[in-house]
Amino acid sequence: MIPTPVYEGNYSTLAQEVFHYTGLIKHFYVENLRTARRVLRGMHPQLDLNAIQFVEISKHDTIDFQPLQQWIHEGLSVGIMSEAGCPGIADPGAEIVAYAHRNNIKVIPLSGPSSIILALMGSGLNGQNFAFRGYLPLKEPKRSQSIRQLEHYSREHQQTQIFIETPYRNSSLFQDLIKNCHPSTRLCIAQNISAPDASIQTYSVEIWKKKSVEFAKVPVVFLILA
Repeated sequence: MIPTPVYEGNYSTLAQEVFHYTGLIKHFYVENLRTARRVLRGMHPQLDLNAIQFVEISKHDTIDFQPLQQWIHEGLSVGIMSEAGCPGIADPGAEIVAYAHRNNIKVIPLSGPSSIILALMGSGLNGQNFAFRGYLPLKEPKRSQSIRQLEHYSREHQQTQIFIETPYRNSSLFQDLIKNCHPSTRLCIAQNISAPDASIQTYSVEIWKKKSVEFAKVPVVFLILA
């Protein structure tokens, strides 16, 4: 399980063991082929990418396990690489790991950045009880209903609720949050984590309503605690 930088090119966020294994492994399942090749080249400038075999996966396609079966049968090590962050955490990869467990194949998760965990660490919200909810519904009234339900659950259980959105919809999600959440609910906005212009800010919804907030088209993690 091979993490990649959350902010492209920031290889300092990766553990040394990631550099070690990516210099050895020649067979990969990857979320995005172009990103995987770019990351490997960034970590190992002299690496011969033509000698590496890739199988591309996504959140929506059926995974082809045949290459994995063949590689494991040959006694080879296989890497699973996310496009950004940690594979299997809000990214594809879990099905391959589940297959490995069913077939008694050793699984080794390597240390690296996760925007979800980094956002929670920097939020000041409850890190003892939290849930990642992925993407909220796009259309009304389900979107507002979902926000209010998550806020109610957060209040009842003191559980931090974490979710993400496509970058060009960040502003609309922010507006929906401050429209539907109670003024005392704390909202954290973690933008472009690990980038030079990264920003993590937590205020009550009441204070957010008084602020002028601009969103660049960058990854943002939203967290609330009622």
